[in-house]
Amino acid sequence: MNNTPVLKVQDIHKSFGNVEVLRGVSFEVEKGETKVFIGPSGTGKSTLLKCINQLTIPDRGNVWLNGREIVHSHVKINLYRQQMGMVFQNFFLFDHLTAVRNVEISLIKVKRMNRKEAREKAMEELSRVGMADKANSYPAELSGGQAQRLSIARALAMDPEVMLFDEPTSSLDPELTGEVLDVMRKLARGGMTMVVVTHEMGFARWAANEIFFMDEGVILESGPPAEMFTRPRFERTRRFISRMTELYAEEQSDG
Repeated sequence: MNNTPVLKVQDIHKSFGNVEVLRGVSFEVEKGETKVFIGPSGTGKSTLLKCINQLTIPDRGNVWLNGREIVHSHVKINLYRQQMGMVFQNFFLFDHLTAVRNVEISLIKVKRMNRKEAREKAMEELSRVGMADKANSYPAELSGGQAQRLSIARALAMDPEVMLFDEPTSSLDPELTGEVLDVMRKLARGGMTMVVVTHEMGFARWAANEIFFMDEGVILESGPPAEMFTRPRFERTRRFISRMTELYAEEQSDG
């Protein structure tokens, strides 16, 4: 039996000038697990995800993907990035391409699929996120929720080992947030390995195998949802979860 975690992050440090953003972050993700990071804005969560897939190079520390160290992989980094799907707050879609072309372009250019195979795979992934009927629409014709689901389909098309989500609903209106979270819940149920940065406490409570609370560049505490939501060890964690839960309730009542 292979006991190697899909993703192992060890002692990641990152500073920008004199500002120390990450101060030694370590965690592991087993195949099929969903690990969720919560915490105030500006505590290094997004930087951590960028360090994991090397969009930002950490000052110190290591990242292993299926047992292969990737921080010092140099020319192989693009190969490893293909195995880590990344979904950002902003959609980063190609505005001049239809939805199906946005998904298939990497399959053709990176995976060297022929156009027919790429189109079939693209349509399969669009169907997976409930977007098959928008295949020929351009990004400007999509709602924010549809655009984010298209971003997820594009990442899934590469058949990644792990999906990284950086606040995927933060730029969406509350009524559009649900359709994106529904897709993410479906992925979690289906056994997709995921690392998610979010303020959506309902998703964290439902989907996470483990929740990490980050504050000032470190993981202050972690645990399963039942423990983190009912008996966190630190008052700082309790206040944050309580406030975010209140905001969610207010949004629901306003809706």
